[in-house]
Amino acid sequence: DARAERAIRRLPLLVRPLDLTDWAWHFKTDKWGGHWYTPHYERHLRHLRRQPITLLEIGVGGYDLVGEGGASLRMWERWLPRARIVGLDIEDKRWAAGGRIHVHQGNQVDATVLRAIVAEHGPIQVVIDDGSHRPEHIRETFRLLFPLLPDGAIYAIEDTQTSYWPAWGGSTDIDDPATTIAFVKDLLDGLHHEEMLIDRPSSEIDRTVRAVHCYHNLVVIEKGDNSEGTNKAAAAGDF
Repeated sequence: DARAERAIRRLPLLVRPLDLTDWAWHFKTDKWGGHWYTPHYERHLRHLRRQPITLLEIGVGGYDLVGEGGASLRMWERWLPRARIVGLDIEDKRWAAGGRIHVHQGNQVDATVLRAIVAEHGPIQVVIDDGSHRPEHIRETFRLLFPLLPDGAIYAIEDTQTSYWPAWGGSTDIDDPATTIAFVKDLLDGLHHEEMLIDRPSSEIDRTVRAVHCYHNLVVIEKGDNSEGTNKAAAAGDF
C-alpha cells in the first residue's frame, strides 16, 4: 500500500539499488504518485539504460508558470546516464536545459518543429507524448513523428484517460472513432493486417508497429518489422 511504499523509499540508498521510481520520487514527477508509470517504463526501457540514446519528451510541465516543470526531464537524465534528454513544450521552458538536457519551444503538431528536433538530435530511440493529451494532437503527433524513428524505437502515450473526457477532446461514447483509444484499437487491427480477409491496403504504420502494450492511462508502442506472414489458410479450415 502507499504507506509501505513510502517506508521503502525512505530506506538508505545504499541498502538497495536505485530504480526509476526512486528518481521519480526524488524529482517529484507525477510519473509515480499522480500516475503509476515508472514500473512500466522500467520494463520497456531497461535494455536502453546504459546506451547513448536520445529520448524526446513532449510536454515539460508547469504550464505557463515561470520556473515550473522539468521534473521528469531531470528524472530521465539521472536514470539514463548516457542519454541525451530532449524536451518540447508549447511554453518557453528553455530555462530547464542544462547538462544532457535540451529543451525546445514549439507545438507538438508542427511538422517543421518535429523534423528540426529529429535533424538536430536524432536518431530518437524513445518518444514520450505527455503533451496536450488531446486526441487530435496525439494522433497527429504520432502520424508526423513515428515514421521518423528508427527500428527498435519506443513510443509512449501518457494520460489516455482523456479519451473519455469531452472537455479534453474525448468522448463518453466508447465507439467514437476520433478518440485516443480508438486510435490504439486501430493500431491493434494494423498489427494483424496480414491476417485480414477484407480488401484493406496496409499502411506504413501497419507494417512498422511491432507491438502495442496497454496499461492504465499509458500505451507503449514498439517500432519494428511487422511482416511475419499469415495464417489465412485457417480461414478455409486448413490449419
